[in-house]
Amino acid sequence: MPDTYDAETRSRVMRQVKGRDTKPEIALRHVLWSAGFRGYRLHRKDVPGKPDVAYLGRRVAVFVDGAWWHGHPDKWWPGRSGDYWDRKVQGNIDRDRRIDAELDSMGWTVVRLWDFEVLADPECCCAKVASALGAGTGSGRHGGASRV
Repeated sequence: MPDTYDAETRSRVMRQVKGRDTKPEIALRHVLWSAGFRGYRLHRKDVPGKPDVAYLGRRVAVFVDGAWWHGHPDKWWPGRSGDYWDRKVQGNIDRDRRIDAELDSMGWTVVRLWDFEVLADPECCCAKVASALGAGTGSGRHGGASRV
């Protein structure tokens, strides 16, 4: 499927896509802080994958993933947006799996949240992070990651 925008318009649209401090990330951080789960660090370069929220002492990494960019089955499916975007999104999915496995092998618990779920119910997502902080080990989707 060809792109519906010309190159200049596509470039302008893509420049507006934020990679950090998105509304879902800020909403999650707000409820975590309000619930007393403080002491987290943001986008740490020394932690594989640069998690959106990292509790270093407890080894819990939280990622708030954009549904389309990270391949949520209801938001993205191969063949709809063209080969370039298919490769891009599949690469993101593969990278997520590698990062989850690396963090798991280092003893980290990985919590992956979809952006739309955080926006719909940040308190529920906060509870899942709280559970990971109490549990200390993850289980679930690939490499010890927990996807909600």
